[in-house]
Amino acid sequence: MRHQQKPNAFTIPVRIYYEDTDAGGVVYYANYLKFFDRCRTEWLREIGHQQADLLRDPGIAFVVRSVSVEYLKPARLDDQLVVGLEVERISRAQIFFRQHIRRADETVEGGWQELVRGAIHIVCVNSALMKTTSIPAILRTKLEALQ
Repeated sequence: MRHQQKPNAFTIPVRIYYEDTDAGGVVYYANYLKFFDRCRTEWLREIGHQQADLLRDPGIAFVVRSVSVEYLKPARLDDQLVVGLEVERISRAQIFFRQHIRRADETVEGGWQELVRGAIHIVCVNSALMKTTSIPAILRTKLEALQ
């Protein structure tokens, strides 16, 4: 179940499995980055572009340039989470996201407890040369319409 609240926002559900947890029984910190990545991938798919197709033609990939993450509360085995993103800004070759991971919690205002939040900066690269390149016009037009 995906929720799209604003044109620049997108969410996906993520269930926590045993493989996602560490020896302490909580989600291993690096796995939150995987959840963020899955959300961005599904968002791209939702707007009509699959990463495998973009690699083939026009030969581009989106790579992470920087990440800043705040870990606020732990997620645990069997938790049902919502992983979301908001497109903060788009430039010629870059996209800046704000992302979050939340768990439903009726005891907090708004009904959602924020567990993790982050700022992710991705860059469009020519996949053969691994050099920064412009986001293709057809994709860029779609992205800019979301702002």
